[in-house]
Amino acid sequence: MAERAGVPVELATELWRLLGFANRSDDDVAFTDSDVQALQLTADLRRMGILGEDSQAALVRTWGRSYARLAEWQTSLLAGLAVEGPDPDVRMAELAAGVLPRVEALQSYVWRRHLASAASRLLSVESTMATQTDMAVCFVDIVGYTTQSKNLDERDLVAWIERFEQEATGIAVDLGGRVIKTIGDEILLTADDAHAAAAIALALVGRGLDEDDPFPAVRAGLAHGPVVSRLGDVFGPTVNIAARLTSVARPGTVVVDRGMHDALAPPAGAPAEPPAAAEESDGSHSAGPVGGAGEDGAEDRADADPPPYRLKRLRRVSVKGYSRLEAWSLRLPRAD
Repeated sequence: MAERAGVPVELATELWRLLGFANRSDDDVAFTDSDVQALQLTADLRRMGILGEDSQAALVRTWGRSYARLAEWQTSLLAGLAVEGPDPDVRMAELAAGVLPRVEALQSYVWRRHLASAASRLLSVESTMATQTDMAVCFVDIVGYTTQSKNLDERDLVAWIERFEQEATGIAVDLGGRVIKTIGDEILLTADDAHAAAAIALALVGRGLDEDDPFPAVRAGLAHGPVVSRLGDVFGPTVNIAARLTSVARPGTVVVDRGMHDALAPPAGAPAEPPAAAEESDGSHSAGPVGGAGEDGAEDRADADPPPYRLKRLRRVSVKGYSRLEAWSLRLPRAD
């Protein structure tokens, strides 16, 4: 196959493994003309300089992981439909013949739309060569997931998680955010605008606090600062801080870092909040309130035109990698 594609066999072997497939013995009949064509296309991209030594492995590995998950889900879906018929094997073949071409076309459409969206975001920054940009990062975590997973059977648990992901994704997109990935019972999302990220976090938490809403109770951590974007994922201290804040947030609350606090703060000239000397400094893991002015133990920001959010200073928190992390709770303004 490598010879027919005109590439070194070492490259063919490396790409096959990066895609997540097991090695085949020389006696196995495992490849088709489409595999040869894929290698030829890869060689073309290498000659064009699109796939370099520094990017090839990461990109191909990401393709392999992403499509492996997608294929597993699609196969499970088709298999579930096939077993409902009198002859599952025949039904599976019929579904594959009729469904897969349509799925393939839709996948191409979705990819192209996301490609256009990503290109627009990239061209909107000052330098398209920048490796990092300032943005808001939010983790949203289901409260009591372990207990719930024990009380539900597999099908109900999957349906519950899928509803959570669907609703959360809809809210995030509607309010100007992007879902980066889901991690079990947790969602990682970003937004270019800090106020949009705050609105998303508070909307999700609010849904969880509504006893009449089937949306699960959640907690959220928000951080704002430089973020490295790579292959559809995000990295850097800002992401780490958002994750750490989520771990100390109480159920039904949103906790933000200094960067997010400053991004949401009223403009210069508005009354400042109490000085740092008023806060606790015991290094506790608790993110509880600090004694001070105001009915709930901390002074709220005030202005002639009330800001859209209230920021209440919390005790500094000690989490993995950050021994004295500044934190604030984020709330909607009080109803008059």
